Amino acid sequence: MKKLFALAAIAVAATGVQAQDFPAGKPVTLVVPFAAGGPTDKVARDLAEALQKPLGTTVIVDNTAGAGSTIGNAKVARAKNDGYTLLLTHVGMATTPVLYRKLPYNYETDFEYLGMINDVPMTLIGKPQLEAKNFKELRDWISKSGGKVNLGNAGIGSASHLCGLLFQTELKAEMTTVPYKGTAPAIADLMGGQIDLLCDQTTNTTSQIEAGKVKAYGVTTLKRLTTPALKNIPTLDESGLKGFQVTIWHGLYAPKGTPAPVLKKINDALKVALKDPDFIKREEALGAVVINDKRVEPAEHKKFVQSEVARFGPVIKAAGVYAD
Repeated sequence: MKKLFALAAIAVAATGVQAQDFPAGKPVTLVVPFAAGGPTDKVARDLAEALQKPLGTTVIVDNTAGAGSTIGNAKVARAKNDGYTLLLTHVGMATTPVLYRKLPYNYETDFEYLGMINDVPMTLIGKPQLEAKNFKELRDWISKSGGKVNLGNAGIGSASHLCGLLFQTELKAEMTTVPYKGTAPAIADLMGGQIDLLCDQTTNTTSQIEAGKVKAYGVTTLKRLTTPALKNIPTLDESGLKGFQVTIWHGLYAPKGTPAPVLKKINDALKVALKDPDFIKREEALGAVVINDKRVEPAEHKKFVQSEVARFGPVIKAAGVYAD
């Protein structure tokens, strides 16, 4: 028995030494559960660069896409809990537990929450042929359409899908939902007039709004955005859809059981990265707002995600939308 206790003490001491030395010159891998080139991948690459100096090592981005982010999420949940494999994902952390009947991980118990990164606002945009000049006119048009409005999205569980579900719920209006395999074909059909409306991230819509290729009817934040191309677009809240707010946030996670000293080092590095002027500038160019509130703390981050699960859950269930 004494021998077992001695071995256990040695193991604990060894873990403590490893945690103290972290990252010990080894690269840290940032798993992104989406394909390269998308908005979340861009955030991850910007953050990876900003993390390297405060973390003191190279940060590599690994795109492990598929099944609405669940493959990449599961990969990190099963990874060695030594701090060298982290997950960067978006609001999907809160929606997949409702969208998927069965997941290979538990969002509450299989991850260590490290902190929030940013909020990405969304925009409600319409095809250029729409006669409605503002949201009030658009709302009247929708109410008279008898459910014949075509509302596009980038696929089940996508940011645009979630925004569209909330939009219909708040308006108490039924629309014909048209799912696409990604944002690009959805926006292409919107510009071509094949669908009527789309609610998507500023990272995907700002250039089309700026070029006048689509009509912008509102942003999904409670305050107007300061981005030059979007600063004159009213919020949906001020246009009459009181309290309507949807942002696509990103967060950082580690496998459950990662040593507390390692988690602290990563969280400390994250806080430094979020104040990096170059990182902030890059995120602002995407229309994103870098987090500078209590959600950068692990406990507050987790509490926020739990509140998002509670928020989106009833909307998704009411719509009867599930992904197997």
